Amino acid sequence: MTTFGTRTNRSLTYVQMASLAVGAVFLLVGVLGFIPGIVTDYDSLTWAGHHTGAELLGLFQVSVLHNIIHLIFGAAGLAAARTANTSRLFLLAGGVIYLALWLYGLVIDKTADANFVPVNTADDWLHFGLGLGMVLLGAVLPRVATGTTRGPIGGTGLP
Repeated sequence: MTTFGTRTNRSLTYVQMASLAVGAVFLLVGVLGFIPGIVTDYDSLTWAGHHTGAELLGLFQVSVLHNIIHLIFGAAGLAAARTANTSRLFLLAGGVIYLALWLYGLVIDKTADANFVPVNTADDWLHFGLGLGMVLLGAVLPRVATGTTRGPIGGTGLP
């Protein structure tokens, strides 16, 4: 039986497992963003801004700020996994944030100061996939776990 926490001995719902998994991936990416070799041109890593030449796996432009954001999202995902309701909220809200970041990346000039996180084209499409995936997980998994198609967040509507 998979359990979470020490105060209760209850099974995790699918949405809680998704929150844990997404949070863990964000934490991993945040940590990897500080490791030379995994980050190409590590010596050009900057605090923020589009001037950084550092790229995670040689694809995704990163900065110290970008890595910290990943770490914060990761910690939020792990913390949210304590309940099904907060897991669903994390996935839905986080997904919307990443979809907004995708749109932002599409409309800004990548060489302008507005690109302060920074993002490149690979980041943009990764943000789209993350956002869509998180929204889908947050919308579908609570219903799969409870066997409902209607009802309140994490609730038990009619099967």
